Amino acid sequence: MSKQSIDSDNQVQKLQLHEEQLDISKIWIQTGEITVRREVVTEIKRIEVPVVREELVIEKKVLDAKSLDQQAEHTETIRIPISEERIEITKHPTALEDISIYKNTFEEIVQIDETLKKEILDVNTTGSPIVIERQADV
Repeated sequence: MSKQSIDSDNQVQKLQLHEEQLDISKIWIQTGEITVRREVVTEIKRIEVPVVREELVIEKKVLDAKSLDQQAEHTETIRIPISEERIEITKHPTALEDISIYKNTFEEIVQIDETLKKEILDVNTTGSPIVIERQADV
């Protein structure tokens, strides 16, 4: 059995000093949401379109009586077709714009301020003791 002797006058007391340090990490959080959709709006367009139509004009000429008797014997029927333009509307889709939607990522530097605690040695003496501070080799 071995004996250890401790000299009470030379006993070494140890004290550890601590400080806070920062560990920086980043996380992605959703800061918003954007909904992009197409919306159909309707509008009434009033367009003036010229159209052509035919009309029948009948002109009468009075003839002398002699020629009327000769015409009375021959009765004829004349058919004349009458036409007009009708408006025909056809709708077709037309591309207005090409839209590109994408997310753009950029980096910026943000400064943060954080308060950290650090322990320091505070030596208070009473009387006139001699205190020697040394940096110990680790």
